Amino acid sequence: MFESLALLASSRVTTPLVPIKLPEFGVPVWCKLEYLNPSGSTKDRIARYILSKAVRSSVLSAGDPVVEASSGSTSIAFALASAQLGLQFTAIMPEGVSRERVTIIKAYGAKVELTPADDGIQGSINRAKQLAAEKNAFWPSQFTNQDNAKAHQDETAGEVLCQIPTGNVDLFVSGVGTGGTLVGVTKGLLAAGCPVTPVLARPVSDKLISDIECCSFSKRIPGVVDGLSEIFKTAGFTKLQEFEISDDEAIEVTRKLIRAGFPIGPSSGLNYLAAVRAYEDHGQNPVCLTVFPDRMERYFSTELFSRM
Repeated sequence: MFESLALLASSRVTTPLVPIKLPEFGVPVWCKLEYLNPSGSTKDRIARYILSKAVRSSVLSAGDPVVEASSGSTSIAFALASAQLGLQFTAIMPEGVSRERVTIIKAYGAKVELTPADDGIQGSINRAKQLAAEKNAFWPSQFTNQDNAKAHQDETAGEVLCQIPTGNVDLFVSGVGTGGTLVGVTKGLLAAGCPVTPVLARPVSDKLISDIECCSFSKRIPGVVDGLSEIFKTAGFTKLQEFEISDDEAIEVTRKLIRAGFPIGPSSGLNYLAAVRAYEDHGQNPVCLTVFPDRMERYFSTELFSRM
């Protein structure tokens, strides 16, 4: 059984790329529907990439322990990939994450350990590092692991170029959690000859928790920070645009996109609205790309669904 699951874990999934134009904005944005990955988020790409590489290089074998810190989607993705590869996964998460996320992780047979909410994601990272040392476990260290960005550089960017009719992208817009998506896709597009400008969607939040490097995580837009991660800071981009989006705006646009038939989480609304503003600011009908990172089901107990 594990041999079949291992083949499944190492196989690639191509997600759709569709143009979306909400009536109230009236500009086209190309959106990569990453919520259609097997576990429901773009984090499947990095979990599959990192763990499969470790298995191929004999760093990991069936039954070995894996530990990672995450506010949710990455832990879900590693739980799924670990189940397929026969690995024993433990997710370290801050208290206060949605109960749906914890339930999904445990459903894949993984363990969940919660760290104090006041310590934020940095507290979870510290505990993951400690637990990995205690258990001699594999620690992907998603916030510093360059394979995080490499997964998107090697896979996501190539998919986009095969799918987009123009064969070109002018603007790529994304919020930053670890920085892997924005860095990896941008590097992949640049390597293919696209004159793409990376655009950072920065959440402006009244509810921020614990710094990691210079970053603070928004409680209302899970998985997105208001600063730059280590992966992003070492990317070496010579040009970068930023658009600030309030949490209230991002959540309201997310609700509108859900009503339009896209079952997404709040980071997708953040990305979409920032993409609209980047398009309008450009002024020359650019080819504008963003991603919808994850699905709505893991947010049913959050503010997003307090009124629909």
